[in-house]
This record gives sequence, structure tokens and C-alpha cells, in this order.
Amino acid sequence: MTVDGQKMSKSLGNFTLAADVLAGHEPLVVRYALAAAHYRSSLDLSESSWDEAEAALARIRTFLERGSRVAPATWSEHKEGLPTAFWNAMNDDLGVPRALAAIHESIRSGNAHMDAGRIDEARQDVSDVQDMTLVLGINPLSSEWATTRGGAEASALDALVQAMITQRAQVRADKDWAAADRIRDAIAAAGIVLEDTSDGTHWSIDG
Repeated sequence: MTVDGQKMSKSLGNFTLAADVLAGHEPLVVRYALAAAHYRSSLDLSESSWDEAEAALARIRTFLERGSRVAPATWSEHKEGLPTAFWNAMNDDLGVPRALAAIHESIRSGNAHMDAGRIDEARQDVSDVQDMTLVLGINPLSSEWATTRGGAEASALDALVQAMITQRAQVRADKDWAAADRIRDAIAAAGIVLEDTSDGTHWSIDG
């Protein structure tokens, strides 16, 4: 294990305690970051490790939330197994990094299918991502992570964004288009994307 490219050592004073890591990062982010390196390879811990894990989980969360609206997955006794790429990765010396790559490939595929209106194909991708993330214990929508700090922060962020969405809806109803644009621009500047649909406006984190 290394820290910022240097071997972790007590003499160098660059060791990291598990308690300190968990105090600074939500448990799911730590789990993802640790899983991103193969267990036989060296693991480098740095701020970029946590940032990359957090961004990856945000992509998973955004996709699953979008999928629940556009192409909700339903269980079927005839459902095919997990994607071949995921199975092959896990069966090849527990290749979790490649399994994570399979998850993000299904996310890219699912977003493309939803954008093109291919709902049946998108539904399969959503189901696959749900199943693969559950196998690895990294589904950000699972109840086991709902009580973490990240869950509380997500709830607080949702409340703030929903308040801005309500304000935007009001000024649009008043035909104050300039104010509506300012609110949307402010939301976009925070890295949040709005999606206006027939059943209301939904938001997701860009990326």
C-alpha cells in the first residue's frame, strides 16, 4: 500500500489510519476506492483516489435514479444472468476492477438507449447495473447506505435543489423567462442537470 506514490511507512509518517479515513470520507466511497485496485496489486491512497471513487458512485447513482424514472427494471424469472463481462472478470482471480468497468459500460449503454428511446434495452441495462452493484455491495441506493453521512448529505442537497426547482417553476408560470434562466444557470454552475419531463422536473449530478 502506498500513499501519494510512496510506500506507507511509520518511519516516513505517511501512514493512514482506518478511523481517519472513515472520518473524512463516507463508507461507500472508501469501499469503492479499495475495490478499484486488484487485491494482488499495490493500492495507492490519495485524495484523487477518494475523488475518483466519489465521482464513479455519483455516475452510478445518477444512472439508477434516471433509470427508475425512464426505464424501471422489473424482476422476471426468465431474466438472463449477469453480463458476461462481469462474470468473466469475477471468475478471473476476482478481477473487481474489470467488474467495475463492466458496470460503467452498462451505464454508458443504458444512457445511450434511454437517449434514443429504446426503453426495453435500457431496462435491461438498469437491471444489470442494479444486480452488479448489489453483488459488489456498492449500490448507492441500497438501504444499507441510507444512514451514512452521504445519505444525509444527499437528502439535504435534494431539499435545496427541489426548492430552486419550485422557484423556477413559479417564475416560468409568471412568464419571467429571464429569472427562470438565471435559476437554471445557477443550478448548472453547481454541476447539476435538470430534466423537464411530463411528470415534473428531475435533477441529477452532471458526470
